[in-house]
Amino acid sequence: MRPHRLRDPLAIALLLPAALVAQAPARRHVVVPTVAPRAADVATVDGVVKAYYDVITGPAGQPRQWSRDRSLYIPDLRFVATGVAQGRPYARVMTHQDFVDGSDSSFVHEGFFEREIHRVTQAYGNIVQVFSTYEEHRTADGPVVGRGINALQLFWDGTRWWVASAIWFDEDAAHPIPQEFLP
Repeated sequence: MRPHRLRDPLAIALLLPAALVAQAPARRHVVVPTVAPRAADVATVDGVVKAYYDVITGPAGQPRQWSRDRSLYIPDLRFVATGVAQGRPYARVMTHQDFVDGSDSSFVHEGFFEREIHRVTQAYGNIVQVFSTYEEHRTADGPVVGRGINALQLFWDGTRWWVASAIWFDEDAAHPIPQEFLP
């Protein structure tokens, strides 16, 4: 979403000392009204990927653009946060609402800036697979605190692009990002 991605609150709870977890903001339900997508967000693959990062990025105290975020995805989208915790691989499957409820407080409380640093795209027919390498920061010009890869599957319906699924993995010492996914 780090040394471990904020999009996975379970990983944070397993990996941070109990004192830090106790100080984390509480999880709460966030109302996300439905809005029409911005034309520029869904007209091209580049537009979708740019919006994917823009909507969650911002300084502490700034609300995130959850309605705009939701407009990028097919109705039954699933997010899958993956990684390794305590030596065991995991996959945490979430709806958009699960993701919003689990990450909004942390993003707004601590600040969260995620940006794409490299992309590998494959396309066939009306589907596209994007491997988007990211780095994250707590402030706009702060040090890199994590990196990883978002794998986005997109679908063209004849009028716009939709994100059909998103799965990600945070880089760690045992899983450095391969050179082909770096600038």
